[in-house]
Amino acid sequence: MNEDLNKKTYKYERMLREALGKIEKSPNERSYLMKVAEDFLNMADSYYRDGIYFLDKGNIIDALASFSYGHAWLDAGVRLGIFKSKDEDYELFTV
Repeated sequence: MNEDLNKKTYKYERMLREALGKIEKSPNERSYLMKVAEDFLNMADSYYRDGIYFLDKGNIIDALASFSYGHAWLDAGVRLGIFKSKDEDYELFTV
């Protein structure tokens, strides 16, 4: 059980880290949607940093939850159209 939990946690950490590196905001700079994109990106980044904090503390369950929530913000942003990804296959997202 712990080995599966560890694998899943590190998989989601990697997915979120890679997704954060591939995301680009797509709205016009003066559009209200740019603020939405910045908020979504800030949430994803905050959850990533929280996940790393929890990993450092040995709290694998909260780390997994943080990485999963962070990725969900980016995934929702891609589906909404406020982000585009450099990842042509969209392997990291549910689009």
